[in-house]
Formats: sequence, C-alpha cells, structure tokens
Amino acid sequence: MHIGFLNPQGNFDSANSHITEHPDFGGQLIYVKQVAIAIAQKGHKVDILTRQIIVPEWPEFAEPFDAYPGVGNIRIIRLPAGPKEFLPKELLWSHLVTEWVPNILKFYQQQGSFPDVMTAHYSDGGLCGVLIQEETGIPFTFTAHSLGAQKMDKLEVTPDNLAEIDKHFHFRYRIVAERLSMNRSAINITSTQQERFEQYSHRVYRDAVDVDNDRRFAVIPPGVNFSIFGKEVRSQNEEPTYQIIQERLVRDIAESRRNLPAIVASSRLEPKKNVLGLVQAFAMSQTLQEQANLVLFTGGLDDPLREESGDEIVEKEVLAPIRKVVEEKDLWGKVSAFGLPGQESLAAGYRFMAKRRSVFALTALYEPFGLAPLEAAAAGLPVVATKNGGPSESLREGDREYAVLVDPEDPADIAQGLERLLCNNHEWEHFAQAGEQRVVNTYTWETTAQKYLSAIVQILSSSKAHRSTKLLPIHPYFCNPQPQTDVSLEELSKLYFDSDQIALNTGSP
Repeated sequence: MHIGFLNPQGNFDSANSHITEHPDFGGQLIYVKQVAIAIAQKGHKVDILTRQIIVPEWPEFAEPFDAYPGVGNIRIIRLPAGPKEFLPKELLWSHLVTEWVPNILKFYQQQGSFPDVMTAHYSDGGLCGVLIQEETGIPFTFTAHSLGAQKMDKLEVTPDNLAEIDKHFHFRYRIVAERLSMNRSAINITSTQQERFEQYSHRVYRDAVDVDNDRRFAVIPPGVNFSIFGKEVRSQNEEPTYQIIQERLVRDIAESRRNLPAIVASSRLEPKKNVLGLVQAFAMSQTLQEQANLVLFTGGLDDPLREESGDEIVEKEVLAPIRKVVEEKDLWGKVSAFGLPGQESLAAGYRFMAKRRSVFALTALYEPFGLAPLEAAAAGLPVVATKNGGPSESLREGDREYAVLVDPEDPADIAQGLERLLCNNHEWEHFAQAGEQRVVNTYTWETTAQKYLSAIVQILSSSKAHRSTKLLPIHPYFCNPQPQTDVSLEELSKLYFDSDQIALNTGSP
C-alpha cells in the first residue's frame, strides 16, 4: 500500500531537529514519525507530508525531500504554504486551503499516482484530508491528538472572553475543522476509550459523529521507542547528558542535597500541564523536601526559573506562578530546571535519575494519552501520573496498578502519591518493575502500526461502510478563504454555548 501522512504544522527531518523544543514540534511529531517508520518497515510506501520552511536558522526544513537514515520506503515531502518562514499552527488555516492542499494534488498528479489512503493528524491535517478526499475520493483516517473543545473548557471560555481568547487560539477555525474531519473521515483513531466516549461526545461535536458507532472509531494507543528509552540502552548521548545534569545540579541544588533522588517532570510549559501543581505539592510536603529534589526538564530552556523564556503566555501563566512559589516557600537549593537536547538526551536523563531511585511525575489537569510517563517507565522510573485522561487506562487495568494515579487539582494528593514511592523501597521497586513491564507488553510502535494497517485494510475493502450517514457541508471559508466567507464568532459561540444548536456549519452567522 501507499499511505500519506498529513501533518502540515511542525516539521520533520532526518536529524529530528527541534522536535521537542517548540510548542508545535512536540509529541505529535514523534507519534507521526514512529508510526510512519513502523509502517514503512513492514514494506509499505509511506509519505510524510509537511510544510516547507525556508529560513537561515532552520536550514534542515528547506529541502523539498528528506528521508530517515536506514529506513526504506519512506519520504519526507515538504511543500510550500504561505510565507517561507515558520508560522504557528493557529495561523496556517487559509494557507492550507489556498496553497498546501493544491500543492499536494499537483505533486501527486506529476508523480502519476496518489496514495491509496491518507492518515490526517490534528485538526489542520484533518481539514486537508477532507479537502483532498473531496477532490480525489481518497479516504482518510483522522487522529486528532487533542480536541479544541476540551481546551476551551480548560481555558474557561465564556461569552465575555470568547473574542479575546479566539484572537490567540483561533478556535472558530479549529472547531469547524474538527467537526468536518471526524464527520468525513473513514475512521477516527483515538488513543483511549475515554478519548472516544468522553471527548468526542462533547456537545460541540454532537451531530458530527456518533461515538457509539464502532465502524467509525478505532482505539489505537501510541508506543514507546525502546531503542531510545529502553532501560538497558546506552546511547552516545549518555555521558554528555550525565555531565549536563551534574552541572545543572551543581548550579541549582545545595551541595548537601545533590545525591538525593529527584521528582522528575518533563513536559511543555503550558498551563494545562500543571507543573505549578507539582511545585505546590513539593512545597507543602516537608517529607518530600527531605527525601528528594524537584527536577524539571524544560525543553529548550536552560534556566527558566531565573531567566525569561521569551514567550509572554509561558511567562505569565506558567513560570511566574512557579517562581512565586519557589520564592515564598524558600525552595531555592531544592529545585532545578533546565533543558535536555532531544529525545536521546531525555532518555539518558531518565536513566540517570532512575539510578538514584527517582520518580517521574506528570500532573497535567487532563492528558489525552500520556506518552511521557510510558517513556519514563520504559527507562526504569516509577510513575506518579494524573488520573484524568489516558493514564487511567494505560497505567491501570481493573484493580491492577502500574503507576500511582493522583488528582492533579489536589496538591495534597499529588504529594501523598509521591511520598508513597519515595518513602517506601518496596513500593518503588514494585512500580518501577510493573510500569516497565506494562510498556514492554502493551505499548510498542510496531503494535501501533499494525493496528493502523488493520484499520486501513478495513477502509479499503469496504469504504462505504465507514462513511457517515450524514455528511456535514464544507464551510465556505475552507473552500475560498475571504472576509465574506469567514467563520464568525457567532458560529463558534452557538456551537460551544448553545447545547441545543445543531450543525451550524453552513457558513451563515
């Protein structure tokens, strides 16, 4: 088979440049890359379609074609859309319609053949899947990775602040694109049952897809790259990473505490990741402060507790509140925050911390799946994770616990979960072994790829059986982006606030 992966925002290259150092270059790109490689290794032809970026600081994203060393059957294809420089995903919508999708169609017409099927990722990739299908009939799967309605809920959007929030996040395009994508895809791929039945059933999507229709959904969890995160792996980054960590601990941690275990967190600095809740839990527990340091791996930021990040939202909503707690609770000398360059270094960092009998913590307010705790578990760290979202399925099965799950909105519960592992050697050993074995048995990219292929075979063998019985019309803006066709705030407001509103996607305010 020939399979295309639609991922316009972010970028891919053979060296994985910047893959974890930017809000648009995070877990989604790792997911797409690993699934694509695993499918290619099974003998299928795979194209990763993304947006070309031509700027001096990112020369690796300029060439139209790229590949992963040692992996056959896979191409990275970069096609232009809009200006040459990087654009945040929120600003890509019109360029996808007017340039990126036409460039994809032109490219394959020149090649003489199209892929048999597309897999579309995030709402922008989903929209492109809709438009390509409209022109060619090529079916597509839709993997949302996260849905806008849940983010609106977490941001506590109201009629009064809707306009201001939409200026930054452009939810009016995202919500309409998500509704179209889940409505017109052959199969919606989710990471968990909870994602399917709780997120897709949000009132915003109520008439777009039937969550009870098994033909329209496949639950396919992502995997862990054991060649990077495996507990016994020793990469060329091992010693350099150990040196970075030691230097940062000398910089940040009091001398008498430098050999203590650590509470390790690694996530993007976004409000929903709730790093603040973890810091508050550490601050309120004298036991935790006696037993461990708090170590935050912060992507490309080397000293975010003392230096500004350059991002106004990160500064105001994440770092400033954390700094305030550190200052008021006198945590200096007990907390360290710094970046590690790339996945290999992150994995080495986990292994370094596991040797010190440290604990990994993910305290996100809601985590759609939660790959980071599985990667940490594969590297040998026992895990304390949010009970909200994917970890409640991936790290618990019936009465069997593979991690300690906590309420992310209750710092006392977070502290208690951390104390359970850090203060009891038997519990630490049990959860370190149970978590690693759970990942080895259940969460591999080969398994993920095989489930994708099974879904694709179903689609190609009976495409009509997977079509929605009621197709939503494509919004006029996504046919011809103009001021007079724009998605209005009134449309978004009716979809989000009016639970009785049905299918307002016709372009009328």
